[in-house]
Amino acid sequence: MTKNNPILYIIIPCYNEERVLPITCGMFLEKLNGLIGAGKISEDSRILFVNDGSKDGTWDIICRLAGEDSHYIGIAQSRNRGHQNAVLAGLMEAKDKCDITISIDCDGQDDLNAMDAMVDAYLNGCEIVYGVRSRRDTDTFFKRFTAESFYKLLNWMGAEVVFNHADYRLISSRALVELANFREVNIFLRGMVPLVGFKSTSVYYERHERLAGESHYPLRKMLALAFDGITSLSLKPIRMITALGLVIAVLSFIGVIWAVVSSLVGNTVAGWASTVCIVCLMGGIQLLCLGVIGEYIGKIYLETKARPRYIISERTWEQRED
Repeated sequence: MTKNNPILYIIIPCYNEERVLPITCGMFLEKLNGLIGAGKISEDSRILFVNDGSKDGTWDIICRLAGEDSHYIGIAQSRNRGHQNAVLAGLMEAKDKCDITISIDCDGQDDLNAMDAMVDAYLNGCEIVYGVRSRRDTDTFFKRFTAESFYKLLNWMGAEVVFNHADYRLISSRALVELANFREVNIFLRGMVPLVGFKSTSVYYERHERLAGESHYPLRKMLALAFDGITSLSLKPIRMITALGLVIAVLSFIGVIWAVVSSLVGNTVAGWASTVCIVCLMGGIQLLCLGVIGEYIGKIYLETKARPRYIISERTWEQRED
């Protein structure tokens, strides 16, 4: 392995991608060969597909591609474990085999030409290079608003994330070795990778429409990902609950004084409506706070179990050896 002619592994998580994979696989190979031809990376570079428990013919396509060209390789998880775990599985599988990795989705939306700038940045001394969307013209107003709010909310909550960066990034093997020391089960790579440190930079690109198939990240999953990111990387919600409890305690104390004084001067009146409002408000706040605290306790419960974040059931090169 050498800095001047690094071995690159392109990590591509796949979940039910039988419609788009036959289209994008050639694009990935063309880009890999282009980088090899330009002398930027080694001939030993590979395209590593990670099958995340697909229920369609995705794994069969990966095996066929691996048989047709040695630059294609693949691993299969024993079951579906989610996008973040699939990316992590590919990164950990590749970290001892290459100098650099570039993770990218299978759908063809991310501009492959940004890889050239990523590799150049690595050759110039960067260990991590983030692919950042320069604009969101292809998104609907609702998606653009929710996505940008997602990043702003995460940063406000104390989670260190790169604005408009998803999981399109270059990471050196040196940084991957340190990332492997992050043992948490609840992973959020967009927030974990910046915590690794090392010299980093960003490459800006335009994102395109999905070439085929349907998005696997609807609003429900985006909200779940945002909540996972906040609760995995920030204690701010717990501190907000503490501050809210303090404010309510102060107001309650003032209310008690007011009630006592009113009773002493004889100004008490029947307050059924105000009592009901106060009870409902307090009950709602308490349930909300208990829900947030419960979410943290649930994550602690999962962390203490220390279950594996991924399990590799098959590797294409092991099939070739058989």
